[in-house]
Amino acid sequence: MTASFFRIALILGLLSAIGPFAIDMYLPALPSIGVDLGSDNNVTQLSLLSFFISFALAQLLYGPLSDMWGRKLPLYLGVGIFTVASIGCALAQDIETLIAFRFIQGIGGAAGMVIPRAVVRDMHTGIQAARLMSLLMLVFSISPILAPLAGSAVIEFYGWRGVFWAVTVAAFIGLVLLATQLDETRPTKDRKGSSLGSAMSAYGFLLRDRNFLTLTFIGGLGISSFLVYLANSPFVLIQHYGLTPTQYSFAFSVNAVSFFAVSQATGWLGERFGLVRVMRSAVTFYCLVMVVMAVAMAAGINQLPVMAVFLFIGYGFLGLVIPTSAVLALEDHGQIAGTASSLMGTLHFVIAAVAMVVSGLFADGTAVPMAAGIAACALLAFVLTQATLGRRAAAAPAE
Repeated sequence: MTASFFRIALILGLLSAIGPFAIDMYLPALPSIGVDLGSDNNVTQLSLLSFFISFALAQLLYGPLSDMWGRKLPLYLGVGIFTVASIGCALAQDIETLIAFRFIQGIGGAAGMVIPRAVVRDMHTGIQAARLMSLLMLVFSISPILAPLAGSAVIEFYGWRGVFWAVTVAAFIGLVLLATQLDETRPTKDRKGSSLGSAMSAYGFLLRDRNFLTLTFIGGLGISSFLVYLANSPFVLIQHYGLTPTQYSFAFSVNAVSFFAVSQATGWLGERFGLVRVMRSAVTFYCLVMVVMAVAMAAGINQLPVMAVFLFIGYGFLGLVIPTSAVLALEDHGQIAGTASSLMGTLHFVIAAVAMVVSGLFADGTAVPMAAGIAACALLAFVLTQATLGRRAAAAPAE
């Protein structure tokens, strides 16, 4: 692979990571934000949920805009909104203001989630797209590794407000890279015929495409299992298991290491066995590990090291599921890649928001409800995969 291939993966990964960075870096601060702004845990978590809601819904806008205007202009718009909202979060004096600016921050951050996937589809398909997507995931996965650690350090010296000043700087760096290092990948001639009306028609077409929806829901359930952990782990690991914010950051980061390390085998495995077969096998093992973990937690084998081992193995298999499902879902939709990426991203985060809300209803401060929520997402992904992709795996050649 050429230096240009890696450069594009680095830039797209960094742009994709800006929004998640604002989540992961912020996690160790959740308990202290509640204390400082005088809110309980449930209200404080709304600042996380409000980000996810806007992050999900705004993706429906950026895809059509990127099909109509090209990929770069909507990225400038999104990263700019994110920067302004981050400053608002840093200056918030009450939890209601913080929740409002987090909502706006999610609107801006959605651009980095949608458009890089469309750029990958503009440039490559098949195994090459899987390789680029997995490299993008490599950079993207640095966020849950470094962000909580960086967040803990920033909180230690500057308090939780320093987290939002830090993501403001990260967004500015993203704007500089976008302006100087990324070329436009959707030529003007390809934008002809793209409009809001055509986007609505494309959404209708995609919502009738069983293959696209199946792959999107499988990926969304995988992401949901991670976000259920993300939403509950600060309270479970810090308040229940007694970890410090720094220890929590290390524990959280280990799972990201597993995810991105295994994801780098996507291209090689896809070339050897076919992407459908790889995804089906990965979902099967991912489900098995997470269900066994939930059973162990419920049976009283709920020590932190036990849970950590299960999560490390399970999220490793998830590292194969996410990029593979995205590549396969976008494979046949090159002309509407931005719109397809938008719908995919929105459905991913709507599924995740529902999973977070449902798991939150059963939260009792222990690891059992969190583990059950993770396992439920994995089991649903497995059932959907077996019901819709099982026959394809036996017949599919290497894509």
